[in-house]
Formats: sequence, structure tokens, C-alpha cells
Amino acid sequence: MKNPASTIAIHWIRRDIRIEDNRSLLSAFQQDKPVLIAFIFDQDILDKLDNPEDRRVTFIHRELQKLQHQLEGFGSTLHVGYGKPEVVWNQWIRDFQLAGVQIDSVHVGRDYEPYAQARDRYLASLFDEHGIAFKGIKDHVIFEKSEVTKDDGLPYTVFTPYSKKWRKTLTEGHYAKAESLEWCSSKTLVQRNEVNTTELPSLESMGFRQVDLVDQWVPSKKIQPQTLHSYGEKRDFPSVAGTSRLSLHLRFGTVSIREALRSGLRHSEKWTTELIWRDFYQTILYHFPHSATDSFRPAYDAIPWDNNEAHFAAWCEGRTGYPLVDAGMRELLATGFMHNRVRMVVASFLCKHLLTDWRWGERFFARHLLDFDLASNAGGWQWAAGSGCDAAPYFRVFNPSAQLAKFDKDEAYVKRWVPEFGTARYPEPIVDHATARLRAIDTYKSVLKPT
Repeated sequence: MKNPASTIAIHWIRRDIRIEDNRSLLSAFQQDKPVLIAFIFDQDILDKLDNPEDRRVTFIHRELQKLQHQLEGFGSTLHVGYGKPEVVWNQWIRDFQLAGVQIDSVHVGRDYEPYAQARDRYLASLFDEHGIAFKGIKDHVIFEKSEVTKDDGLPYTVFTPYSKKWRKTLTEGHYAKAESLEWCSSKTLVQRNEVNTTELPSLESMGFRQVDLVDQWVPSKKIQPQTLHSYGEKRDFPSVAGTSRLSLHLRFGTVSIREALRSGLRHSEKWTTELIWRDFYQTILYHFPHSATDSFRPAYDAIPWDNNEAHFAAWCEGRTGYPLVDAGMRELLATGFMHNRVRMVVASFLCKHLLTDWRWGERFFARHLLDFDLASNAGGWQWAAGSGCDAAPYFRVFNPSAQLAKFDKDEAYVKRWVPEFGTARYPEPIVDHATARLRAIDTYKSVLKPT
């Protein structure tokens, strides 16, 4: 170690794997101390992943490699740990103290998931014991916590009035670019060999294996104006490249939400609305953390789900006899992605047609979606089940055949993912739509009153 920095600020990457337009990183730079950028492979999260070839871990690892290369261009490096965050931070603090380096502050983008909230509360106490400031910065959303509320200060629980208030509250300052990249080039980053840093661990050392991420399934970070211009007209058709596919990058912060919003405001009102949905679900999860695992509307926990395991297996494997449902599930298994219109159809089918607890589907999506985000996933599944933040009554049941006729009338999407469709090899429907719909409505009605 040469010419050690005596006092440093640390930017801890969590859901913001980038140095461009990063408000947490900018906050670290503004302390007028050399900044070290760090990342922790969180064992509390990784240990819950049962697939050693989880695509998301490979994606994160690949993006960190790109970030490391980018930092090397500024003479700096990543500081990377693997383990439980409290253990890693205790070790880092000791290591820096022994090297004569004082950590002045740790800067993070705030995370609103229940686990993250508990983790950060514990770490705040740990940092305080060592005289380290712990600064959480809003970076992952446009509006957070109680920034958009009803006139009485209570959180919105229905999207439409939330959306109206969100738009009314928005100013240019909320989506202004953070000039964090520009600070990197001004030699304010901790330089390589100024402090002892740890290298990026291999996937194998953490119990994972690298998988091939096919470029067509891991979309570009570049926001395409032409896609946004036609988004409102094309977004519901799964065989058409009509969506931005940015959900993966927004989930892991490889693209800034403010950059996304700036593009939305310029090119697509409808796409902007989808970004507002994202804020809405994050806000709901923050104020109502029970909604991650229990029905937002507690009465819905009394529904006597059928939970037929054979039916669930058929749904998981894409062999229900309903081609749009089966295509969506097979796309998910093959790519880690599913078109949003199809997500609504397959979720409704599981909850209503098969009368299966929405949590079963939520967990399956959580295991397989590349863009899995707890707030949006739980929120979307509860929307499908009728138990969440939705003004519509419980008797909304998607007809998968009607959805196919409307949004994939040429069957291009279905034929891509279900090549045996239309042959003797394709199974008959496992349930009759009309019968299943009436069963669902009667079951819900037995414990609920129409709203």
C-alpha cells in the first residue's frame, strides 16, 4: 500500500450497479474525502437461491466486472466482500483501522424491502459505534416513503389517485441527473494501492456456476426512443418487440430511474405511467410490509384455496392446455423473462382458474424472473388475485382464450414457445374456463363481499 488515504468515504452498491447518474455515489463525493466503491455478495440473500446456475447471480457478477473495468480507467478499483453484511462490515472496519484508514461515512441508495430495512437498522447501530456516518439516499425511485400521500398524510392504496398526485408533485429536480460520473474523472476516487482492497470473488467460490446469458434475453441498457414512441400501441402484443425490456436494468440499477423517466417524459406518456406503478408498489411495500407475504386485504387470507399440486405442476411446466398460458410459462423457464400482458394472464389463471394461492405463483416467479423485484412481484400477484391494491372487484377473471385472440391472433408468440400447439401432442385444457370462472367467483363470494 502506497501513500494510504487517512480518511475515506465509501459508496456501498446495492441496487445501483453503475457510476453514472448515481445520487448515493454523488453524496459520497460531496464529503470531500477520497471515495471507495464497495459491493457485498450478501449471503443472507444468496443462501436462499436453490439454483447454482441462477441467471441473476451471473448477471450481477458480469455487471460488476464491467464496473471494475470502468473504475480501473480512473485508477481505482472495487472493494468486494462475500458473506453476511454485518460480518463483512465488521471485518472491513477492523482491516481499515489496522491499516490506519478511517471510514468517515458509508453512503447507500435506500432499499424499501423488509429484509433490507432490518439489515440497515442493524448496520446503522454498528456504524454509529465506530463513529461512521450512515447516509441513505433516495436513488432507486422518484418518490419514496411519504413523499406522495393523501391530503391527510396517509399513504395511497389505490393507484389512480396516487398517480395523479405523483404527477402533480413532480418537478424537474426530482429527475435531474446526478453528475457522479464527472466526479470520478476528477481523481476523487480512492486510487489503486492507496488502500488494501479485496478482489471480485469467482462465482464458483460462492457456490454458483456461470451461465450463458443470451444477449436477446438480457436487453441493452440503451433506452430506444422509437420503442417508447410506439409503446402505447404495441406493448400488449407479446410477439412484437413493443416493450423497453428495461425492468432488469431498473431492478439492479444498471440504468438510473431518473434517466428512464427523462426518456418517458420526452417520448411516452404510457411508459411513464408504468414507471409510476413501480414507485407505487415500492411505496406500498414500505408502508405495508406484510403485503410481501400476506394479503394486503386481510379478508382474502380466508379464501379456501384448492392448491391442487398436479394442476400447479402443469402450470409451472407450461402444459395447461391453454396456449397463451403455456407459452408464457415456457418463455419464463427458457429466458427468465415473460411479457407483461402474459404475466397478467398466467397469474390470473393460477389464482382464479386453478384456485391456487397467489403466494405459490409469487414464489415461482421470484425463483425464475431475471427482473424479480419483491415490491412489483408481490404487488402484481396480489393484483391478479384481487387481494391487493386494486379498485376492481374480485370477480375479474381473464379469459385466456379471449386474450390469445386479442393479443396474439396470428399465434406467432404461442407457436414460438409451444411448437406442438395444434397437433395431437398438445394437451386438452386441464379445466374448463366457464366452469372454473364460476367456481372462483363462488369461492371468493363465500368469504368476501363485493367491493
